[in-house]
Amino acid sequence: MILSLASLEKLVTQLRQKKQEATKLRKKAENQLKEFRSAEKRSLSGLHSLDKKIESEKEESSDVSTVLLQKNSQLESIGRLIAAAEERLTKEKEAIEQAEQEIEFAENPVEKQNAEARLHSLKDRVNELIEEIKNRQKTAKKISDDVSNFSDIKSKIASKIQKQTKSKPSLRETKIASHKAAQKFLKEIEKQTKKEESIQKSLDKAFSKLKESLTKKKTASKKKPRRR
Repeated sequence: MILSLASLEKLVTQLRQKKQEATKLRKKAENQLKEFRSAEKRSLSGLHSLDKKIESEKEESSDVSTVLLQKNSQLESIGRLIAAAEERLTKEKEAIEQAEQEIEFAENPVEKQNAEARLHSLKDRVNELIEEIKNRQKTAKKISDDVSNFSDIKSKIASKIQKQTKSKPSLRETKIASHKAAQKFLKEIEKQTKKEESIQKSLDKAFSKLKESLTKKKTASKKKPRRR
């Protein structure tokens, strides 16, 4: 009876220790589950944020490309106008040379006067063309600078997109790894919870038997005859 009682007490103690260990492992798994779920959430949030940034950068890049297209078109147009003005300038200069020759070889004052009037008109036209070319060249320079600036902006945006795109696989890997780890610890929690429940049932039975044995022992002790 004493041996049986001692055995039950030992069993209860062992079961309590096992339950404490199972509870400890469950809580540890719960903490790890929380950490990995948090990591998964952060990486998922990071991916969403990154996708939004990339989309925004692409829209900005598209807007810059549109402006660049317009600027390049303007630059080409001004280039054609400058080329046409320079061609006219060359012809006007040739006409000046011809007018100067006509003045030199004029046979009478009327011819000379007409040639001089034409020369004066041609020189005014040349000056106008030179001024026009200078103004258009200034405009072309400004637009060319704009093209250079917008090209730099587009290049920087492209670099950002490339950098952000490269960081996506790392975030995906973290998300996947965190999800797998979370599932692993979720199973561990289920395992330890079941173990706790099983141990608790065994503990309840053992404790019940222990109480029963203690009760029987007390009853038996009372029934013993007193020595006189």
